[in-house]
Amino acid sequence: MPIPRPSIPPGAALPAGILLLAVPLVAVGQFRGIALAATIGFAAVLAGHLRAGGRLARPGRTALLALLPLLWCLVSAAWAPAPALAATTALVMGGFILLGSLACGAVSTPAPGEADTILRRLAWGLGIAILLALLDHLVGGALRAGIRGMRDVPGTLSFSLKPAVSTLAVLLPVVPFLRGIPRAAQAALVLGGLLTAFLLPAESAKIAIVAGLLAAGAAAWIGPRIARAIGAVLAVGFLAAPVLVGAMLPRLPSLETMQPSAAHRILIWDFALSRIAERPVLGWGGEAARTIPGGQDRFDAATLDRYGLTSDFSRAWFGRKEAQRLPLHTHNAPIQVWLELGGVGAALVALLMLGLGAAAAAVGPAGAGVLAAAATVGMLSYGIWQEWWIGLLLVAALALTALRRSAAPDSGAAPRPR
Repeated sequence: MPIPRPSIPPGAALPAGILLLAVPLVAVGQFRGIALAATIGFAAVLAGHLRAGGRLARPGRTALLALLPLLWCLVSAAWAPAPALAATTALVMGGFILLGSLACGAVSTPAPGEADTILRRLAWGLGIAILLALLDHLVGGALRAGIRGMRDVPGTLSFSLKPAVSTLAVLLPVVPFLRGIPRAAQAALVLGGLLTAFLLPAESAKIAIVAGLLAAGAAAWIGPRIARAIGAVLAVGFLAAPVLVGAMLPRLPSLETMQPSAAHRILIWDFALSRIAERPVLGWGGEAARTIPGGQDRFDAATLDRYGLTSDFSRAWFGRKEAQRLPLHTHNAPIQVWLELGGVGAALVALLMLGLGAAAAAVGPAGAGVLAAAATVGMLSYGIWQEWWIGLLLVAALALTALRRSAAPDSGAAPRPR
């Protein structure tokens, strides 16, 4: 008698739950795997949705707004230093965003009870990731070294947990608003996430996790205006970034007492502003930060003097070949947008920020928290084209879509993702 083979139930709920469970764990083990996990997860969500007889939803307004800067990046390949790279980045990121948007559309269709189940998987993923990150910290990185097949633990391995803490910062604002999760468990996750962030070397993520939780709390108290205000502030920030940063830098005190990595970022911004001034309208082209003229040089003595970096330690630190004027990206999203896509790109991204503010307001307080946390990380850390970072943001959008669906009446008519 043949043994019946177990079948995977159709629908988007199971693969979406697995994806939200897996992403925090991948962030701890090897954060670069988030892009692959998100791609496979989104495809599985769509496959399950289609198996259940669902239809593909049209991309929402926010997704369409996100495609506009990518379209301009594609156009900028005409003058970019690496045209093929600029075009490839625009097309790959555009496809990634469309895939994520379609997956969000699929997740907006399950019954609210199924959406709650999806989000419980996220809670489990965050809880396990927090425990693993703390354990790895206690054993000096040996856990992740073993996962990566390393015999010895490199001294720099502890710093590679920064993306894991950023992942916690972006996803943690969802936790206080999960239905069916005991308040004690929610509090434990939030406090555990805060403890993890403050124990590990991830300064920007520390700021982000606090900003996200405070924004979520403010939105729960005041209402959707908080999310819209965050979107508006971000829009102004992108439009005025060269003016604002250019006015701030000369007024800074000596950077001598600052962590060298933080001082390095400020000097990177100083150099990037000088290049932005050369091509303020169109920019240097997509992915130009990697190959910008002078970017691989080290800072001269006059620049170090201007920022008070005069000690022997500072001169030695900035004399290293790694302390380039622009290593890969600017560690600031608005400045990178201006550098590569110019004022035109900044205007398109400003429209996207307004759209994100409106979309976050429609979700509720968690939307404001996720937007604030993601914006904080984006202002201080990663490049705008890093696949794992874009994948994390799309996964956060999926979680917010499920959260919005879980709060909807069980009428069969789901709110359309924005």
